[in-house]
Amino acid sequence: MSKPFTPLTQLPNFDPLRMPVLGVDDHLPAVPAERLRPDALRERFQRTLEWTPDIVRERSFAQREPALAAVLIGIVMRDEPTVLLTQRTTHLSTHSGQIAFPGGKVDSTDRDVVETALRESEEEVGLAPDRVQVLGTITEYVTGTAFIVTPVVGLIQAEHTLTPNPHEVASVFEVPLAFLMNPAYHRRHALEAEGRRREWFSMPYQDGVEQRFIWGATAGMIRNFYRFLMA
Repeated sequence: MSKPFTPLTQLPNFDPLRMPVLGVDDHLPAVPAERLRPDALRERFQRTLEWTPDIVRERSFAQREPALAAVLIGIVMRDEPTVLLTQRTTHLSTHSGQIAFPGGKVDSTDRDVVETALRESEEEVGLAPDRVQVLGTITEYVTGTAFIVTPVVGLIQAEHTLTPNPHEVASVFEVPLAFLMNPAYHRRHALEAEGRRREWFSMPYQDGVEQRFIWGATAGMIRNFYRFLMA
């Protein structure tokens, strides 16, 4: 068995905020505003269209059996739709301090990945499942840690309450869907390390006085959702 590669965050002197930007995809069109409305999103999931995700599998750096997981791409139905995201606490063993969708590992008692995404969202941020209308799923995303993640897309009622789990979640915030679905804000990065090239996206968002640095698997799944909506 080949030697596993070191995770990016464990490489010496690696700081995702300081990595050079190789390019910005402002040559690609933004998803039209009319496709971001709740009715249009519902219709998109009812149609079968060919589309190709940009990222299906990250470079592997884990020598363990793959594990199934699911996350919720939750779109809050405000006048301008937003996407619900979390900032993970810094003491967690994996992806500490990073921005992520609510979600986690599939339990043996879960009926399917939809139940996983809804259960984990309730456990992490206190989002009641009856506040979410599930639309469907998009292509699985395999992380370098050998998680096979299914993004579950759902509409969240604007009238909802959240009670974040302080052990897992440092903060919960929303980013405009139109911002995330505009490739002019999609930045490309790459790094040669341990004889292999690692590539990833970032989508920094200025949230008032705080910058929310979205990158890695979360940015990759957002990019795939962009491709899905543009199909």
